[in-house]
Amino acid sequence: MASRAGSPRKDKTTPESSQDIVTAQVLEELREQYALLSDDAKQLMTEKMYLENELNQLKKRINRLDEEIRSLRTPPYIIGNVQDVIGEKVVVRSSNGTIFLVSKNPRIDSSKMQPGARVSMNQDTLAVIDILDEAFDPLVSGAEIIDKPNIKYSDLGGLDEQIREVRDAIELSLEKPEEFERFGIQPPKGVLLTGPPGTGKTMLAKAVANQTNATFLGLVGSELAQKYIGEGGRMVRELFALARKKAPCIIFIDEIDAIGSKRLDSSTSGDREVQRTLMQLLSELDGFESLENVKVIAATNRPELLDKALLRPGRFDRIVEIPLPGIEGREAIFKVHAKKMPLDKNVDFAKLSIITDGYSGAEIKAVTIDVGMNAISEGVTKCKMSHFKEAIYSIDAKRKGVKNNGPDRLYG
Repeated sequence: MASRAGSPRKDKTTPESSQDIVTAQVLEELREQYALLSDDAKQLMTEKMYLENELNQLKKRINRLDEEIRSLRTPPYIIGNVQDVIGEKVVVRSSNGTIFLVSKNPRIDSSKMQPGARVSMNQDTLAVIDILDEAFDPLVSGAEIIDKPNIKYSDLGGLDEQIREVRDAIELSLEKPEEFERFGIQPPKGVLLTGPPGTGKTMLAKAVANQTNATFLGLVGSELAQKYIGEGGRMVRELFALARKKAPCIIFIDEIDAIGSKRLDSSTSGDREVQRTLMQLLSELDGFESLENVKVIAATNRPELLDKALLRPGRFDRIVEIPLPGIEGREAIFKVHAKKMPLDKNVDFAKLSIITDGYSGAEIKAVTIDVGMNAISEGVTKCKMSHFKEAIYSIDAKRKGVKNNGPDRLYG
């Protein structure tokens, strides 16, 4: 019997082991798929949260836009003033001047509902909705000079006496009020600057604004002449109310003849409105309410047009006339405007002041500017006496009204 010891041995895999291998492979594939699905699920959850957050933001924006639309569709409120309070009712004057007895919002603090308060009212029922803060007209609130002018008293040639009078009337009473009280006198309330055009009235007011620490309110008289009845008087009232609020304060009204002309029996509504504005100005200057620490400077080149009530003591206590400069004044003005110019040694301001008889300060300034322009155009380094004479001849020609005096030149 042959032996089987030397025959090769064959390994046979059992069915159980093959099934285990397949099961392990399937499980591994399932784990990989589960991991991928888990990552996808996390990403989808993140995207869902992002979309939900974006949806909430869009809903809030929609609600806000709906609120804005409702607000825009709401009828406008009427601005009025409280005349009296009767229990839970309020007597108000609307913007058109009509007086009504209306109800008020019960949530409004009754202590603030005082006569004179500005309120907003429903357009349909005229019920008082809310109390408004006191507000000034934009022309009045914008009258405050924030950046002080760079004009100094030393820049005003030939006005030493006028500068002294203005400083005594304005600065002295603001700086030493106790001295006026000790002497038992009332300080001046206002100064009126008069004189021909170009003599330096506005420049003097700018110098006052530069030299004082008081608040400076400046506007032109024509700004106070309004179209609608009562608007000019209201602006004058608000102007002085703002000045009292910001005291010490100086009010400068340029070209005051626009509202201060003589009162006549005029038939036009525009003239009557200007007269109402003037009467409000008269009341503010010398009325029941004190003008302590508030000074008024006005300027005009037509003083003969002003109403007598405006010129009496107690309103404009000092009338400072600024005439055309004399020979010494013209020389001083030449020195002021030419102090930074490179001048030839033959320039003689004394001679120039003689040949410019009747010139105003503005005309002398025009001469110096014309001199500088001629020197620049010729390419020279210094201004000569001939340049000044040519400029004066040019200004003389314009002053006499000769031909070729159009706006192509500096002075016209």
